[in-house]
Amino acid sequence: MAKVDGITVEGTVTQALPNAMFRVDLDNGHNILCVISGKMRHNFIKVIDGDRVKVEISPYDLTKGRIISRLRFGDAIDEENDNKNNKDKKKKK
Repeated sequence: MAKVDGITVEGTVTQALPNAMFRVDLDNGHNILCVISGKMRHNFIKVIDGDRVKVEISPYDLTKGRIISRLRFGDAIDEENDNKNNKDKKKKK
């Protein structure tokens, strides 16, 4: 059986809970429970309240997710702008 990819969205950490769990408010208005991915634990990347994060949600349970990266100020998942910027760069060449 094929592996089903998760849904990637952005959100803001609202509450730090025990055992590396966090409450995250997503940009679409939902509030989910998240854990830190193993890669972030291995590299000692810290997450605190107010951080913008990229979250991967399982399509089977939309109330739980995994924090896969912490976003820097100004970073965003905006595929339309990325595609537009790539097209503009190609035109300039």
